[in-house]
Amino acid sequence: MKSRAVVMRRTGPPEVLTVEEIDLPPLGAGEIRLRALASAVNHSDLQIRAGNWLIRRDPKFPYVPGLEVVGDVVEVADGVEGIRTGDRVWTMMQGFGGVRAERNGGYAEHATVAASAVAPLPRDTDPIAFAAVGLAGVTAYQGLQKLGTLTGRTLIVTGSAGGVGSVAMMLARAAGANVVGLERGSPPPRPKSADAVLDTVAGPLFPALIASLRHGGIYCLVGAVGGGEVQLDAWSLLDALTITGYSTEDLDGDDLRTATSALLALRLPPVPHTVLPLGEAVRAHALLERRELKGRVVLVP
Repeated sequence: MKSRAVVMRRTGPPEVLTVEEIDLPPLGAGEIRLRALASAVNHSDLQIRAGNWLIRRDPKFPYVPGLEVVGDVVEVADGVEGIRTGDRVWTMMQGFGGVRAERNGGYAEHATVAASAVAPLPRDTDPIAFAAVGLAGVTAYQGLQKLGTLTGRTLIVTGSAGGVGSVAMMLARAAGANVVGLERGSPPPRPKSADAVLDTVAGPLFPALIASLRHGGIYCLVGAVGGGEVQLDAWSLLDALTITGYSTEDLDGDDLRTATSALLALRLPPVPHTVLPLGEAVRAHALLERRELKGRVVLVP
């Protein structure tokens, strides 16, 4: 069986992404096949494509990008229980695309995944609307869990116009937090003005974020688009601050299903997104690199 996918054969500018027809191997034990309906583009995809983040396998290419996908089950391996053809599910990370790249990623018409790595979705779920939440929603949800109770607390969210940041703003408000969003160009936060920080930026902004925390405050890093090298005034730790982080590299199927259930239960308002056909993956990457879009980009076959 053949299917179309976006394939990289080297790293470089967006133009290294090309649409090819690839062979789909027979399912292995514990696997299912999805007909892809929507796959969101993530910052990690851009970093991998540019060669800034190395693919941890040999050979590295050909490589199909995409850390996540929403799809309908079209084939189930013998012995798989609890999943049937026609079910709507989604998956992310866990070696699906990404730097681990144990499997082809989500920029494709079909995806082959481990049945244990998916989360079920209601059959009437809008695949594009959910994909716009997707990985960003799970990252935001899990990162916010690190911050503890948010009701009545002031939370700063950096990168608030981006994928993770925009979803984190919605989740935190739903949890009763007073949320302050920082976008590119926003003035730095006032010292001692917040109880918690969810940071997607780091880099030069990091010292101001730490200084913004009140006594006993907590900081959680979920991304570092501003760079990983930061300055820390050690005296600030005497304010009983907690500095931690969350990475979806630690995600497993159980965590994905828990986070998915929580996100569905919240009935979040639509997340800002742009929809592009799979064949315009080059354009999707270029627009995101130029920061010309707010919210998320979703590719559809």
